[in-house]
Amino acid sequence: MNSLIKSILKTAVYFLDQTQGFTSDVHDRVSDTMDRAADRVSNIRDQATELYEGPNHTLRNVLLFTAGIGVGIGTAMLFAPASGEEIRSQIGQKVQDIGDRVKSRFSASGSDATGTEGM
Repeated sequence: MNSLIKSILKTAVYFLDQTQGFTSDVHDRVSDTMDRAADRVSNIRDQATELYEGPNHTLRNVLLFTAGIGVGIGTAMLFAPASGEEIRSQIGQKVQDIGDRVKSRFSASGSDATGTEGM
């Protein structure tokens, strides 16, 4: 009976030892993966900071404007009382109206802008 208990205890200690080695390996792999991911995120953040704080503020302004439009559209769709199909058709109509206004404005003043009228 004692030899059976000793065998069971030795087996339990062996499994615990193997589990500890396995968890240590998994911990090391996860730690390495997290370090690589943190480095990538840091590099992306540095690139974004350079892009954002660089001397060319036009790109930054365009990106901020685009982000603002995206947030506005998302918020509008969340709080809109109409269905998705109705909202899409309304957005399409508004975009078409704005496009028509821009085209008409630039086509009417296009010849004036070049300074070639009357030549």
